[in-house]
Amino acid sequence: QPLIIMIAIPFGIVGAVIGHLIMGYSLSILSMFGVVALSGIVVNDSLILIDFANRRRRAGMTPLEAIQASGLHRFRPIILTTLTTFGGLAPMIFETSRQARFLIPMALSLGFGVVFATMITLILVPSFYMTIEDIKRLLIKKWE
Repeated sequence: QPLIIMIAIPFGIVGAVIGHLIMGYSLSILSMFGVVALSGIVVNDSLILIDFANRRRRAGMTPLEAIQASGLHRFRPIILTTLTTFGGLAPMIFETSRQARFLIPMALSLGFGVVFATMITLILVPSFYMTIEDIKRLLIKKWE
């Protein structure tokens, strides 16, 4: 399950690069600082989904029911967290003053990376969760 949780990190990096391309900024060392911070943030969305699904599994649900319940019950909190994060970074991203210029690449990495990774996370994490569960089930059958 740690691999499922960390699968969002590369997509966050892709989102950060896309954000830089859209806004016309080049990648810098501050962009990379933003990517490091982004790695910690995007893991939270996956963690929320997987933790909720695991708790449902312990309550007796099947893997499919558990991940569906996870997506259903955790969708709104994940989206709201992402929107508030981007909303908090938006003033810095669109700032035009010279004093804020050096922080804009970091805000771009965080803002666009979080949005992109969240959208991907909501689709891929449940898919990977079910794939891992299927592999586990097949291995258990094979070794019995």
